[in-house]
Amino acid sequence: MFSSLFLNMSVADVAKSKAFFSGLGMEFNEQFTDDRTLCLKVSEGVLLMLSDKEKFKSFIDSKEIAAANTTEAILSFACASAEQVSDVCKNAFELGARQVNELEDHGFMISWGFEDLDGHLWDLFWFNPDHEG
Repeated sequence: MFSSLFLNMSVADVAKSKAFFSGLGMEFNEQFTDDRTLCLKVSEGVLLMLSDKEKFKSFIDSKEIAAANTTEAILSFACASAEQVSDVCKNAFELGARQVNELEDHGFMISWGFEDLDGHLWDLFWFNPDHEG
């Protein structure tokens, strides 16, 4: 039905967010990036639009932006390997992200999460596609 997803989220500082996500090795779509918005390419067809609070507020009429001490959503992403889950999370922690849980290893699946610089929750997971259960 849809060809791609552009998820919009507010950030306190676009430059700090760019440094953080660059440090995680993520790519940006420069076509949709400027000094107030960062277009983070999570995967083919999935992009996160990280806008400063003033610009983000211009997209909504009467609601407030969710505060960093609230949870609006958890971004869950399937990774290519268990190692990728561990590597990205460890790197995120080194870049200032908060660890939100311990690494969960179920043998056929692992998951681990972090809270980014703006309080957005990320859950990375990998599962063995050959697991039957």
